[in-house]
Amino acid sequence: MNTLRTLPLAVTLLSALCSPLTHAACTDPVDPSGVQLQAQTQNGITYLSGGIGMDEACALQRMPGYNLRMTFSEGVGNEYVPVSAISIQNAQAHEILNVNDVGPMMLVKLPAGHYVVVAQHEGREVRSAVDLTTGKPYTLNLHWKDAGQ
Repeated sequence: MNTLRTLPLAVTLLSALCSPLTHAACTDPVDPSGVQLQAQTQNGITYLSGGIGMDEACALQRMPGYNLRMTFSEGVGNEYVPVSAISIQNAQAHEILNVNDVGPMMLVKLPAGHYVVVAQHEGREVRSAVDLTTGKPYTLNLHWKDAGQ
């Protein structure tokens, strides 16, 4: 089953409630039954992926200990979208993380350093440099203008 094909309604509902570029204040308690997050590890790097539904999006926004926080959106309405793949490369251009069917939010614990994030959505690629040398969490909003662009 392709997870990306089962998400459109949930993503549409979520984007109406909480745009990634204008985070809604998640001040209400989170209902644990609406949160299906499970930490994963690849090559010693821990990450969380999700954000479907308001409770899960708020749970991710509140999650401590992750120094790279990413959201994925598209269009003029900044609608949350899942991405087909995320790759993170270290300063030596070696791929250290490669995850399929991600988002629309992702948190990653990385060692201090410089990285390049490469995201794929509907055959389109977005790249962004990330500096995690300050010791502060880094928020990265990857955005595709419109379908087909």
